[in-house]
Formats: sequence, structure tokens, C-alpha cells
Amino acid sequence: MPRLQVQEAGVFQGRLKMKCPACSCVSFYIKDPDDEYETHEFELVNGQVAFGSDDEASHISEVHDETETYCNKCSWHGKLKEIIS
Repeated sequence: MPRLQVQEAGVFQGRLKMKCPACSCVSFYIKDPDDEYETHEFELVNGQVAFGSDDEASHISEVHDETETYCNKCSWHGKLKEIIS
């Protein structure tokens, strides 16, 4: 998988974080493919998906450009590729 590049970003504590295109929130989530009611929060740091804990990361098989992504603050959602280039 090619390295993801940040399209719209801000610098927070020395790390480059991608923002929601609608509200500028830096926190996102995806739904578990096996249980649509289970969600996993993450941030895009330096163009890479960074889950809040290693436990969450171990439950997700793969996050890619076509993964349906949801903003943790507003109603925006779309494919991950829509917010990164």
C-alpha cells in the first residue's frame, strides 16, 4: 500500500494531523467489519492511521483508501481517500 499523504493538516504537539473537511476535527472512527455497532477511533498522524490503543489496532485487519470513515465530531463521512491524497 502506498504511503498516505496529508491533504489538509494542522500541527499539534509536533505531529502533523489530518483534519475533517467539514469541521476540522482530528478524530475519526471506522466501524468494525464484523460488527457494525462496534467502532474504532483513530487519528491520521503524519499521513498514517494511528489508533488510540494497540488493542484496537489488533482487531482491525486493514484500513485502506476505500474504508468508510466517519468524523468523531460532526456528521461527515466518506472514503478515507477523500480526506487524504
